[in-house]
Amino acid sequence: MSQEYMSYEEYLENIKKGIVTKDGNCPVTPLLVMLQGKWKSQIMYEMCIYDTVRFGQLKKDLGDITNTMLAKALRELEEDGLISRYQFNEIPPHVEYSLTEMGRDLLPVFYSIMHWGFKYEQQLYGKER
Repeated sequence: MSQEYMSYEEYLENIKKGIVTKDGNCPVTPLLVMLQGKWKSQIMYEMCIYDTVRFGQLKKDLGDITNTMLAKALRELEEDGLISRYQFNEIPPHVEYSLTEMGRDLLPVFYSIMHWGFKYEQQLYGKER
């Protein structure tokens, strides 16, 4: 994993001042842009489950997504460097997707989101665990 830029305590102390990269950019915006939309964060969560996964398995796991929307989202996630695509030139041809190193570095982020979801599950879904 890359170097730590600041501890969580330093983050809490500095967030009110505004935290920017050495070039003056917001360090959060690029990821939010990469994951915006209805499906991309769900696709990334599914990608965390598998080492490699085929298009059909993602389609099955995501349910309501159309083939066109899944293909578009996967292409954009690949262009952003979060997933890799490997095409097998066999008969029949097939494609497998996996997380890149940059994508795998999001695992702690999804862990934190999962923890938050369990913590507020009753408020979010109105039911007991």
